[in-house]
Amino acid sequence: MRNPRTRWAVGGVALLSLSLSACGGSGFDDTDKADGQASSGPASIKVLIAASGDAEKNAVTDAASAWATKSGNKATVTQAQNIDQQLGQGFASNNPPDVFYVDAGRFATYASAGSLEPYGDSFAGKDDFYPALRQAFTYKSKLYCIPKDFSTLGLQINTTAWAKAGLTDGDIPTTWGQLASVAKKLTTGKQVGLALGDTRDRIGAFMVQAGGWVTNKDATKVTADSPENLKALNFVKSLLADGSTKYPKQLDSGWSGEAFGKQKAAMTIEGNWIAGAMKSDYPGVKYKTVPLPAGPAGKGTLAFTQCWGIAAKSKHKAAAIDFVKAMTAKEAELTFAKAIGVMPSRQSASADYVAQFPQDKAFIDGAANAQAPVNVAKIDQVLADFDTGLQSLPDGDPKQILARLQKNAQAVVGQ
Repeated sequence: MRNPRTRWAVGGVALLSLSLSACGGSGFDDTDKADGQASSGPASIKVLIAASGDAEKNAVTDAASAWATKSGNKATVTQAQNIDQQLGQGFASNNPPDVFYVDAGRFATYASAGSLEPYGDSFAGKDDFYPALRQAFTYKSKLYCIPKDFSTLGLQINTTAWAKAGLTDGDIPTTWGQLASVAKKLTTGKQVGLALGDTRDRIGAFMVQAGGWVTNKDATKVTADSPENLKALNFVKSLLADGSTKYPKQLDSGWSGEAFGKQKAAMTIEGNWIAGAMKSDYPGVKYKTVPLPAGPAGKGTLAFTQCWGIAAKSKHKAAAIDFVKAMTAKEAELTFAKAIGVMPSRQSASADYVAQFPQDKAFIDGAANAQAPVNVAKIDQVLADFDTGLQSLPDGDPKQILARLQKNAQAVVGQ
């Protein structure tokens, strides 16, 4: 699997019964229809998801059934074959699903087109969701939708290779300099010190740690061609140049988690989805996850998240919002965490989550300094071009790569 962004499904985990008692709602949709006529009686809503596997599909279906039983409404859950394509078709035909997954990387495009209902600002308890996740789904100062879960990046360390190199817990890197040092010490003829993904979804973490990013916080100004971002790319280039760090393709791997699992690398930088891959494909490899080292500007990581989108043209908005309340209740989020390996988007669920999954503490702690994906409409091709530039970083010029990103991104932001 190449460069997974969100998570690996954890199979074979028994699902807990959802506790939806905290989720109110009459079960009737009294919101105006798209044609201006009021609907009455129980609502029947359509829910479109992009599940990572059967575990996720089953978890959402079971949760939807529990909500339907309690509310008197009905929810039909469909697993998308290609959610972007299916949503596009639904919006174009004025017949979209009522509720659906929206990836942070696509959110601004949908919001700018008027396809999403901006229900987030009036959502009860919205401040309980991590600020970085709320920012990911804010467009023109409006919180459109509620984040359903998230993932962050951490540093995975092969503990066997670590001990063999004479390293101890006191050597766990907390700075860029220390990361470079241990990467060299861990590099042998058979393995490299660090396997690093060759796109912004991994290298971008160094940009954040240097105090940079592609845009400013509210995505109104492009900040790609900055001294901070240049410092980050120059540091990554130095790791690649001395041979202590390699891209997955240099290690005959589709993604860095594969290189780590095959023990072609002693360390890697991945999200909490790596747990599922290691458990199923490389169960004999002993490892642990620690926070990413801090850069010149401090700690920083990346957040990957999705929200529960509601269609602007849904005829059942009240029922759809009540459904989202049920799906994002604390106990529901903890149930999803156990079933499919995601992290709860509610801050109030963090302590319970860490108690159940202490090995993931570094990931959940990363929420405090996480940067969500670029929140700009129709910027996909620009970011894909940036990834191409990063893939040529070993022999490329970081300043030129950033200058190209600046120019291309400005053209989109200025539209």
